[in-house]
Amino acid sequence: MPVLGRPFVDWQLRLIAANGIDRLTLCIGYGGNALQSYVGDGSRYGMMIRWVSEGDDLLGTGGAIRLAHEQGALDDVFFVLYGDSYLPIDMQRVAGAWETSELPALMTVLRNDGQWDRSNVVYANGRVLLYDKSPSDALRHDMHWIDYGLSVLTREAVVESIPRGAVVDLADVLKSLSLAGRLAGLEISDRFYEAGSPQGLKDLENYLEATGSHGRP
Repeated sequence: MPVLGRPFVDWQLRLIAANGIDRLTLCIGYGGNALQSYVGDGSRYGMMIRWVSEGDDLLGTGGAIRLAHEQGALDDVFFVLYGDSYLPIDMQRVAGAWETSELPALMTVLRNDGQWDRSNVVYANGRVLLYDKSPSDALRHDMHWIDYGLSVLTREAVVESIPRGAVVDLADVLKSLSLAGRLAGLEISDRFYEAGSPQGLKDLENYLEATGSHGRP
């Protein structure tokens, strides 16, 4: 996906590297070979990149993380973000919030009130009380926040609970954690950007041009 003349993944990886991240696992499926050919081992971004491919048998976002675990490609604690997300965020602040929470997982959230997409989080006092992408009409009235797109997961407490080889959506795993009172939250004030839709792509390019980010090497 071109963004201001460069592949989106290039923008994303440079932003991640600027946050001090030097190890990254990319879970790939359709089109993954082209992505791997372009990105390589990550050395030009100053990081080491490991690749985990689902091939033609897609396992869902949660199942892909479980596969990465089975291939030894996850640290004990790690960030998770989606391949179409551009998140201008201090990732070290997020890591610090997770450490303080003493919970097995943390989700970043944004006060949304239906502005960027349908709100899906009930949040209060550093906890995600409920995360549900398909809530009932009654629950939707209490949802003013949205998943910002960056989470922290622990391998032992979270990933090992995902059945081996099962097709699992990470959203369902996070929902279960929220219902069990095991999902911390950190509220982010600046909006997220994504390249997964025409409007999202337009907003992202406008942001990059307005901030001068398009001039970075």
